[in-house]
Amino acid sequence: STDGGRNLSLDAILMGLPMSDPTAWATAMNNLGMAPMGMTGQPLLPDFDPALGMMTGIPPINPMMPGLGIVPPPIPPDMPAVKEIIHCKSCTLFPPNPHLPPPATRERPPGCKTVFVGGLPENGTEQIIMEVFEQCGEVIAIRKSKKNFCHIRFAEEFMVDKALYLSGYRIRLGSSTDKKDTGRLHVDFAQARDDLYEWECKQRMLAREERHRRRLAEERFRPPSPPPVVHYSDHECSVVAEKLKDDTKFSEAIQTLLTWIERGEVNRRTANNFYSMIQSANSHIRRLVNEKAAHEKEMEEAKEKFKLALSGILVQFEQIVAVYHSASKQKAWDHFTKAQRKNISVWCKQAEEIRNIHNDELMGIRREEEMEMSDEEIEDPSEMKEMEESALMSQVEALKEENDSLRWQLDAYRNEVELLKQEQGKASRDEDTTKEQQMKLLQQALQGMQKHLLKVQEEYKKREAELEKVKEDKLKIETLLENLKEQESSTSRVCACSQEKECPVEKTLSNSPVKSEREVLLVGIISTFLHVHPFGASIEYICSYLQRLDSKICTAEVEVLMTRLQNTFRQELSGVGASLEKRWKFCGFDGLKMT
Repeated sequence: STDGGRNLSLDAILMGLPMSDPTAWATAMNNLGMAPMGMTGQPLLPDFDPALGMMTGIPPINPMMPGLGIVPPPIPPDMPAVKEIIHCKSCTLFPPNPHLPPPATRERPPGCKTVFVGGLPENGTEQIIMEVFEQCGEVIAIRKSKKNFCHIRFAEEFMVDKALYLSGYRIRLGSSTDKKDTGRLHVDFAQARDDLYEWECKQRMLAREERHRRRLAEERFRPPSPPPVVHYSDHECSVVAEKLKDDTKFSEAIQTLLTWIERGEVNRRTANNFYSMIQSANSHIRRLVNEKAAHEKEMEEAKEKFKLALSGILVQFEQIVAVYHSASKQKAWDHFTKAQRKNISVWCKQAEEIRNIHNDELMGIRREEEMEMSDEEIEDPSEMKEMEESALMSQVEALKEENDSLRWQLDAYRNEVELLKQEQGKASRDEDTTKEQQMKLLQQALQGMQKHLLKVQEEYKKREAELEKVKEDKLKIETLLENLKEQESSTSRVCACSQEKECPVEKTLSNSPVKSEREVLLVGIISTFLHVHPFGASIEYICSYLQRLDSKICTAEVEVLMTRLQNTFRQELSGVGASLEKRWKFCGFDGLKMT
């Protein structure tokens, strides 16, 4: 227990508290075996273990010293921790007896940010408590009791460890020796609901992050799911039918067709569509067979090229070996040195070995071809003799010089036979290809004619629909014109009757188109309104504007007035079909020139 208390006291050494005597703080740091550090910087306490109340992974050091840039050397356990006097503005803190055991503390609650401070002076105020403990860290709240104790809540958990360092200090307010101005501080962990709630929230947040991290890892290693198959419809059926005809999209379309059939989408209504798609799949077999035949043809051509290249290489090997043999004859052999003769003989052996390997390979290829031939074809005895001769030549090296010319002649004969075979095969293949090309051209021409007929039928249907629409629009326009003529005749009669009733005197007085001062005003206002609207306006729009000025104005009156003034106002038809509309425009400037 004494070792644990010593470690706690060493681990909870105060730093950053206000003091008026910096030399005392430097003396305390030197006594602890640490170099004095500056007071700038922020404290960092990673890996704090709440169960131990100390830092894990590092030796006990001063946790309150900001700006600690290096890890100090470990302090021997036998060395006592020396605490110095701390001077504040309003009070002085005297350290406890270093030989006494450290003050006992309760078990640290999880997420503890609140400390209990007992043994305060009776005359101590919140300002003095704040002055002592504010350098341990940011103080959120102080709850002081009348019985010389208080609870202090800090912003972070590591600030509590700084405050525990002051446990056991004697405090004196100013220079007074009164009992009410002195006390012995006892700092301990306090259990607060706010701290526990924040700790639980933090744990839940960490658990959520861990679950999210695990979910991302599982999704990363989960195999990708196959693409979903669309549900059957007439549109999707036509799309799949087109894809079945395309070589690049055939695999995707055939998978969709298989899924639809397994789902039970085939019924009486869709049986024809499915039959056509199955027929398209069957036609793809021909494409696959043709593709396989093309690959086999390429493989045969590659074999033929390989055989020709290998026979050419063998001819060159024979020539090189002939050079070595001629050089080993006595006429030329006596003129070479020992080293040159040795090199020539080694080269000759190597060339003969390589030539024999290549020759065996070529003979094996030819044997395979002969075995593949049908039984109806009779093998020529000359070819058997040639094979026996080649076997004998490969076995007996002494007779190679004499048989070189025979071997070259045999190779030439074989090449000629192979070339004749190739020419015959090419001629038959060319005939087949020409027939296939003609069939393809005829099929393409038929397909083009069918497409052209379909296009012509579609265009004919479109033209018929357009003609019907035009006829309907024409009927509508005619009905609209008849209605408008009827409305004009009715309005002109109504206006004539109203004018005879209202102003019979004015008619007798003058035959001018403008009968009264009111009509002159209306003409001026309408002219201004239409001048602002150069594209014209309907009679309803004009009357709605005039009725804002005078609600008694009627549409028939305005229309009759404007029809009388033909040199000032002109009526035009705009729009097509159902959107046909009469618009009035101002033409006074043109009318002035005409009059």
